Amino acid sequence: MDMLMFQLQKQSQTPLYKQLYREIKGAIIDGTIGVDTKLPSKRKLADYLQISQTTVELAYSQLVAEGFIESRPRKGFYAQPVEELAYLDIPHDEPVINETITYKIDFNSASIDTRSFPFLTWRKLTRDILDDSNHHLLLSGHPQGDDALRQEIARYLYQSRGVVCDADQIVIGSGTEQLLPLLIRLLDKKLVYGYENPGYALTHSIFSHHDRQSIPIELEQDGIHVSQLEASNVDVAYVTPSHQFPSGSVLSATKRAQLLNWAVAKPNRYIIEDDYDSEFRYTSRPIPALQSMDLSDRVIYISTFSKSLMPSLRLAYMVLPKRLLRAYQQTFLHYSSSVPRHDQQLVAKFMKDGHFARHLNRMRKLYQKKIKQLSWSLALFSPVVTVSGEQAGMHIVLTIQTSLSEEELVQRAKGAGIRVTGLHSYDVHKKSGAYPKIVLGFGGLSEEEIHSGVIELMACWEIQ
Repeated sequence: MDMLMFQLQKQSQTPLYKQLYREIKGAIIDGTIGVDTKLPSKRKLADYLQISQTTVELAYSQLVAEGFIESRPRKGFYAQPVEELAYLDIPHDEPVINETITYKIDFNSASIDTRSFPFLTWRKLTRDILDDSNHHLLLSGHPQGDDALRQEIARYLYQSRGVVCDADQIVIGSGTEQLLPLLIRLLDKKLVYGYENPGYALTHSIFSHHDRQSIPIELEQDGIHVSQLEASNVDVAYVTPSHQFPSGSVLSATKRAQLLNWAVAKPNRYIIEDDYDSEFRYTSRPIPALQSMDLSDRVIYISTFSKSLMPSLRLAYMVLPKRLLRAYQQTFLHYSSSVPRHDQQLVAKFMKDGHFARHLNRMRKLYQKKIKQLSWSLALFSPVVTVSGEQAGMHIVLTIQTSLSEEELVQRAKGAGIRVTGLHSYDVHKKSGAYPKIVLGFGGLSEEEIHSGVIELMACWEIQ
């Protein structure tokens, strides 16, 4: 068939695949495209309309699924008869299809360097753990997680973060989003939660989903606004003191003392310390955890292996204050750990044999090289571009002196095949500062990709 003059609006809020789907569907229904007419190939139609083949593929896939066209092997796509389908003329919303975007450069803050993972060691330990003599791993283990892993975590936390705890205080779970609801259920329903703003979006979503009142507390340059916290009616403060997400700020020593004093001032106050990427600090020795300074048993420490090992492992843990431990054990006596026992034993063995420490040392050096490369590449565009939050973690924040908005910067980058995130997208009030701020993750990119990515990013933003 000849190419049809489909009217696709590239600036529309409606995805291009859905526009194309509707145009072809309408042409089949009104007879413009006759029965058994062959449609253009995905490549030809994409070239003609100047859109991606993925967009055409999504439209064709939906049309095939609904019976408007048929895919014939090695022949192509053909229009099908629709006369008997009376419902076709009734307006209705088509099923939502999430259009997958493939980025050539992905500055995702959640990415890690997968190419440097010690697969050979992991594979060997997996074989050892899955030996048929370990048949007991097929049974449910301790509700708080296997003792071997909790012992290793307690030892590691004391040596690396100054956290003082017994293995009995540790609860293993399949992610912060699984542990937080357990903690919320443990605490009084009337307690009010405070969270950093901007901050980790999942946190306040969890509070909301579990019908707990929560209040955003603004940030200052050195961490959470303690005066604002004190003026609120918050009972439980959720903070990321070692490397605030997403700003990258570090909670100052003064504010750490103020925050602990705030917790002690009333009997039901607690601090939830999320130490999500504290393993990676580049400018000095790691700052001790807030829990290590807590003399009143008010800090609930939470961390994860997502950054230090892999996100797909789905293994996190929390350290409960002793004052909450008995209540937890009574409340969740009949619960089973949500992490498979062979995974727990594998990580415990990985830690006990020293592989975890060696892996962290290697990754710390690797990420330090990456952030140096990122800082060097960005320095080429100073003073228009300034960097903050580079002391630790696996992301930084850019401040761009430009007339463009954060959204415009993000969309321009997206158009160039580069993923970045605006800082105000993590702000519940969606407020913007004098200049837009962009969050850049670097963990999943090579040094070469980081440099070329920065050059292309600045080109699409027209920054020289």
